[in-house]
Amino acid sequence: MNWDAERQLLVKDLSQILVKKGVMQFGNFTLSSGKTSPYYIDLRLIPSFPEVFSRVVTAYERSLKTLIGFDDIGAVGGVPTSGLIYAAVVAHNIKKPLIYVREENKSYGTGKKIEGVIKSRCTVVIIDDLITTSGSVVKTIDALRQKGGEIDNVVVLIDRLEGGKKTLSEKGVTLNAITNISELADLLYEMNMMDSEQYTNIKS
Repeated sequence: MNWDAERQLLVKDLSQILVKKGVMQFGNFTLSSGKTSPYYIDLRLIPSFPEVFSRVVTAYERSLKTLIGFDDIGAVGGVPTSGLIYAAVVAHNIKKPLIYVREENKSYGTGKKIEGVIKSRCTVVIIDDLITTSGSVVKTIDALRQKGGEIDNVVVLIDRLEGGKKTLSEKGVTLNAITNISELADLLYEMNMMDSEQYTNIKS
């Protein structure tokens, strides 16, 4: 089975799982960016369901292999905190070094902000769980580039379609999203797992 067909099957199953496990909820939520949203997706819950977690990790690996190629990856960068969970397992499975950027420099020891070894001109693929405006991802990109890392690709499970892709493009980085909120909403509405009001609010 090719990646596109595999991706479509995964996303259809994932859309149902997100609602059934309470990972995706509908209502009125305030995001970390300060924006309000008619839905909230908490992918930090996924690792609590090992079978689902395993499938998501496999999706990341297949995406990396198909869209980028393992030979072109020097290291995997994780975005704390939720993105780091996935990045750590993926890096281990594909046998690549793991690095990540702290939100703030250590206040003890060496005081460093980047954890792990990053070599000059090392090609780093960044993994995060989902992307909204891309603020946290951009901070990671900037910090790694300052240390000589070369970042051309970011891989996420879900794109909320709120400007993240455009911002990354302006920094010369390609966003590779396994799915996006529009695709998930279409599938959930077709399966009667979302009412018309919820669907309209998300699509708008």
